[in-house]
Amino acid sequence: MIHELKEIINQAVINQKKGLKNVLASVVYLEGSSYRKPGVKMLISEDLNSVGAVSGGCVEKEIIQRAKTVFKDDKAKIITYDGRYRLGCEGILYILIEPLFITDEFIKAFLLANSNRESLKVDSYFVKEDEVYGNFGSAITFENQQQFTFSKSFDTNKKNDVEIFTQILKPAFKLIIIGGEHDAVKLCKIGANLGWEVAVITSVKDPKQISDFPGATSVIGESPETIQFTDIEENTAIVIMNHSYVQDLKYVVKLAEYMPKYIGILGAPKRRERLFNELFEFVPDISDVFLETIYTPAGLHIGAQTPEEIAVSIVAEILAVIREKEPFSLRKINGKIHTS
Repeated sequence: MIHELKEIINQAVINQKKGLKNVLASVVYLEGSSYRKPGVKMLISEDLNSVGAVSGGCVEKEIIQRAKTVFKDDKAKIITYDGRYRLGCEGILYILIEPLFITDEFIKAFLLANSNRESLKVDSYFVKEDEVYGNFGSAITFENQQQFTFSKSFDTNKKNDVEIFTQILKPAFKLIIIGGEHDAVKLCKIGANLGWEVAVITSVKDPKQISDFPGATSVIGESPETIQFTDIEENTAIVIMNHSYVQDLKYVVKLAEYMPKYIGILGAPKRRERLFNELFEFVPDISDVFLETIYTPAGLHIGAQTPEEIAVSIVAEILAVIREKEPFSLRKINGKIHTS
């Protein structure tokens, strides 16, 4: 996911400033099942510290040990990890380990793409063998067709007898929180920890600072009459936490012009019918599709009571909606958890 790559790149830049080499390990193929899927990455620095994870812990320790040769000779290699005998995951991981060097040009392009909420394509070249060296590596392509390789020694023009794993990294999921009270702070923290881009809208009469919302990318004071929403798209969720029915209604009327994936509204169940009835008065041509995006009261019914627990229930519901899953206990599953 894009937030994991951001974390890796940020740490790689820090390591380079310290004079440390970096190595990137990526799962590029999987036979069977595993804790995580192809595309996951971890960064290893020359002092053998790491950022990110490709599994539950045991795999990472072995990758760090087997990455030492890449630091020594700057040659990428492919390794395998058979989890059937050590993890019980019934799968074999194929892992690309390549030198990673971040250039100023790449950072500039990466930051611009993230700011514009653009998708990125990562192509990783590999073979299905163990402990084999070669012209392996990854190339990242931006929407403007700029392309960079992670390793200075990797030549994308020499691709004889290799396989390619392609990964499309979409912009970070965006969470817009409308409200500035204690419960909004808790939701902001959890959303940020998931790697979501969190924007907070507080009352113009009681504006807050970004320091009041750890993890937020922006905090502004606005009103439903004057606010102009931007970048509301399919991968956007909105949670309205004003604790004011009138303000909630005004914001939903404003949002009727857009099509977010999810609109959650705090409040008692008895307000729902009133809200929908008054929406039809203010927006007579409101669509059923838009109404289906509204979840009120927001959150899954898990017995949440504290602001932290309520935030967890809301985030869980958002995930269920965007992943198109009907929530239930995993103990009811006999087969695989993930089908793809």
